[in-house]
Amino acid sequence: MPMTCRDRESGTNKGSASEFISSAPSPFCEIVAAHAAEGDALCRISPVILDAMRSEGLFRTLQPRRFGGGEADIAAFFDKQIEISATDMSTGWLAGVMGVLAFHLALFPAKAQTDVWDANPGALMACSYMQTGKAILTSDGYELSGRWRFASGADYADWFLLGARLERAGEIEPVIFLVPRHDVEILQTWRATGLRGTGSQDLSIERCFVPTHRIHGIRERFLGMSPGLEVNRAPLYRIPLPQLLFRVVSVPAIGALRSGLAALIDHNSLRTDITGQRVAGNPEVRLTVGEVATDIEEMLGILRDGIRQLSAAASEGRNLPLQTRMILRLQASRTAERCCRLMHRIFVAAGASGLTSDAPFGRLLADIQASRQHAANQFQPFGQSLGASLLGMEAEDSLL
Repeated sequence: MPMTCRDRESGTNKGSASEFISSAPSPFCEIVAAHAAEGDALCRISPVILDAMRSEGLFRTLQPRRFGGGEADIAAFFDKQIEISATDMSTGWLAGVMGVLAFHLALFPAKAQTDVWDANPGALMACSYMQTGKAILTSDGYELSGRWRFASGADYADWFLLGARLERAGEIEPVIFLVPRHDVEILQTWRATGLRGTGSQDLSIERCFVPTHRIHGIRERFLGMSPGLEVNRAPLYRIPLPQLLFRVVSVPAIGALRSGLAALIDHNSLRTDITGQRVAGNPEVRLTVGEVATDIEEMLGILRDGIRQLSAAASEGRNLPLQTRMILRLQASRTAERCCRLMHRIFVAAGASGLTSDAPFGRLLADIQASRQHAANQFQPFGQSLGASLLGMEAEDSLL
């Protein structure tokens, strides 16, 4: 089974984000473990952890090399996200959800990229892709207003990617606006029962100006015609963005589940039940441990196979068939549900002694359940969409 951060006994990195992905130094993970509880109390990640993430280049792994980023392999990116999530799921969540936005900005027009990265190559971004913004066309851009929910990492962001519906060429089109922090009001609304450290706050804007080069159309992205591809020509940026977005909010549950399994094995190795019998001898406990371990490896295999298909198609300059992309999306969106059910089995197998506040089982279950509530992890509509396609009932679907 892959190692967690705590399993690493050695390893150093002072170089690029790509180098960090392949060798997580234990001091970083020790910082995360030591300060994770602060995130629960603050309802946002500890500044100490955030500074450590910055210094290790975690938010720049998918940033284009021309701005000093890692332009890294996505398989390693997701492996690292899972590994961090095994130490603290909120930290792993932000490493992915905020880290992937460098990839998204790379699809914007070149001028938008320089607006952000020329002044600050390490600028942090947060997002809410909910199409709740209202945009009005002006003589030289757009006037944007609205309120958005669940912007993970908002308190630390320098820029925001925000969804809106825009009338262009006589049609209503969903688009993403790039907005600087000074135009956004951050509302302290995140009081959740799980993933508390993600600080997924609400945002509000009242009539801010956005120039035309700071928007990215979902339709042009779906068609593989994002303007940023003119300057960022690496195959990495040919991977469909939604396939990454679905994974950054689903794979952290695998890391948390892996941590839960390790904790259960340690918890039950010598524990006895009320009759004095070793819990490790209980057939149900043994079955839980065996099946969870197997399911983790199965989910990792599915993840890596999907990434392999996406990366190969991008490198070869071809598009995967839409039904294949639907299957890959459904595989990703079902992950949190699977992990949620498996973590509940771990919670039950831990027994009454697993209820103590210093035991990890309750928190891990709450974090995984919280991730299951994300819209991208509500897998049923994506399964229905795939089923409809297989049955010959085609419908427009740009979230691929």
